[in-house]
Amino acid sequence: MSKGMTLTRFLLEEQRRYPNSRGNFTALFSDLAVAAKIISREVDRAGLVNILGATGDKNVHGEEVQKLDEFANETIIRTMERGGYLAGMASEEEEDIIRIDPACRGDYLLLFDPLDGSSNIDVNISVGTIFSVLRLDGPRAETAPGDFLKCGARQAAAGYVLYGSSTMFVYTTGFGVHGFTLDPGVGEFLLSHENIRMPDKGRIYSINEGNSRRWTEATSRYIARLKANEKDCSARYVGSLVADFHRNLLKGGIFLYPADKKSTNGKLRLLYEANPLAFVAEQAGGRASNGETRILDITPSELHQRTPLIIGSRLDVLEAEAFFKETAGETGPKA
Repeated sequence: MSKGMTLTRFLLEEQRRYPNSRGNFTALFSDLAVAAKIISREVDRAGLVNILGATGDKNVHGEEVQKLDEFANETIIRTMERGGYLAGMASEEEEDIIRIDPACRGDYLLLFDPLDGSSNIDVNISVGTIFSVLRLDGPRAETAPGDFLKCGARQAAAGYVLYGSSTMFVYTTGFGVHGFTLDPGVGEFLLSHENIRMPDKGRIYSINEGNSRRWTEATSRYIARLKANEKDCSARYVGSLVADFHRNLLKGGIFLYPADKKSTNGKLRLLYEANPLAFVAEQAGGRASNGETRILDITPSELHQRTPLIIGSRLDVLEAEAFFKETAGETGPKA
């Protein structure tokens, strides 16, 4: 494909490879791109319009809802709900699934984190939208929460939109990872990164050291080992998962949000964050684990299930997994 090709054209070219395709997948992605453009516009205007700060409400996880969180969530729902390709949606911000009007029902399920890292928007740090697409197993009179509880290996597509110095739409359908950059002059996502490959090993590690007092002994020892090798490793942590992941996707490295003494199940959401980014990582040659199990092999038991996450360059993640498995017996809880 030629650099600069629009996302819509790229999707249509991909669709032509499947003669029996009805175009629903292309329409789904086209509408998702529209939602991303609307959110990007508001992110760019943050500080000029009344969209900074918190709403005063709490979400299903007990976290403070940011105004831009709410805007992004409503924008994605409004843009996607009547396209005729979805059977249901699930958002990190909503306790229950989002049902679709029977007149507009389709064959796909959309799961999304509308604005990852939204607390950073007040200080002009990159944030992002993460999404996952599943196929509905057979016709249903009504979609139920159980339809969304599939292991990540069964995703039909996944990706994210990064709202930073430029807005990027990165996705995979299981055949490589492609990145498109929004050209504000023409209002289109243009192909800028085709067939992204993550380096097998990187020199960056990303972890929230503010949590170090709660780390397990195994995590403390692993990070100490990385620091001891300071000529080969450097710490980089934005605090916005999409931004940290995107940097490591392009440059190589490892991101860790392990279990700790306070949250033994981890903090990140399996369905809305870990699964989609794990799918992208693996399609780019990387790896994702909870410290002992491949993320994409985990069968979820609830919509808002949490998980530890170690994700990034393949050799770095394998090394971390081996370290945690070796030290788990001596140090107590597994990371």
